[in-house]
Amino acid sequence: MDGIVSGVLLVPSSQSLRFDIQSGKTKCISEDMKSNSMTVGKYQVINPNQDRHQLLPDSHKLNVKGNYMACFSAPEHWPLITLTIDFDWKTGVQFKDWFNVAKKGHVDAMKVELEQLSHTINSIHEEMFYFRAR
Repeated sequence: MDGIVSGVLLVPSSQSLRFDIQSGKTKCISEDMKSNSMTVGKYQVINPNQDRHQLLPDSHKLNVKGNYMACFSAPEHWPLITLTIDFDWKTGVQFKDWFNVAKKGHVDAMKVELEQLSHTINSIHEEMFYFRAR
């Protein structure tokens, strides 16, 4: 099972970790967060089969929720099993596939902000020429 978790983080960083979670348990991971920052978390349940090309067994399902943290919950299963999760959490300039998680509204808002920044840069540039000419 592969998936993407999105939320918000504080500084440009990249964290990768592997952890185990037993069926019927929940594990949450969080970071210090700052508003208006993009982050992407990718996870993968490691296949316990020797042949990695086989499908994951039905017992290796996972629920993921994320509001400022990523919570992984393994449904109860008898006998108890342990799922191994690879999790890669990136924020800021560390990730390049934000287009896959950004909604059109977010992209439109970012476009407007970039246009405003471009206008500000042009104004500063013109001011510099004005002061240089004086």
